[in-house]
Amino acid sequence: MSQEQIPSTPVQEQKNSRLVVKLVGIVLGMFGFGFAMVPLYDVFCDLTGINGKTNETAAVYSAPIIDKEREVTIEFITKTMRGMPWAFEASTQRIKVHPGELYTVEFYVRNPASRDIIGQAIPSVSPGTAALYLNKTECFCFNNQPLLSGEEAFMPMQFYIDPQLPKDIEQFTVQYTLYDVTEAAQGVAEAQAAMGSK
Repeated sequence: MSQEQIPSTPVQEQKNSRLVVKLVGIVLGMFGFGFAMVPLYDVFCDLTGINGKTNETAAVYSAPIIDKEREVTIEFITKTMRGMPWAFEASTQRIKVHPGELYTVEFYVRNPASRDIIGQAIPSVSPGTAALYLNKTECFCFNNQPLLSGEEAFMPMQFYIDPQLPKDIEQFTVQYTLYDVTEAAQGVAEAQAAMGSK
């Protein structure tokens, strides 16, 4: 038995065309939304401080009023990513600070590898809300940190806590994660050199 094909009507073809246009529109919309997620997430995190991202450039210390009546405890934690052989630790692991007062802490690094390495530290704060009130005026995390084989260094971080820090935050943690960015940094340097020679 052969089945007869039912001829499509102009109305049916029009409905099919509209459905195809809608589906293509949905796919394009989802594709665009996927691209927009990263910058939208960054803006959301900057506004809310939810993921604990801190400022990426130096803050200016404007000598706010120091709250001597209040103490906030800050813990510093260090971590190296897989493949990063450096020794990395906070010289000061815990400090009590008065909001508004300027403080300096140091972090120790040593490159025991037989090659020169360029490191990059990425900070995060927990709870994330506290990141909005942590103002770094100087930080090794603002730039790549090159160390020769066998070299060691102390890297400073200068900061103050905004006196507007919510009263319920009496303690928070700052974690620095250290990455080996040698290949990426060398690639950028080579590209810049090539651009300069043109």
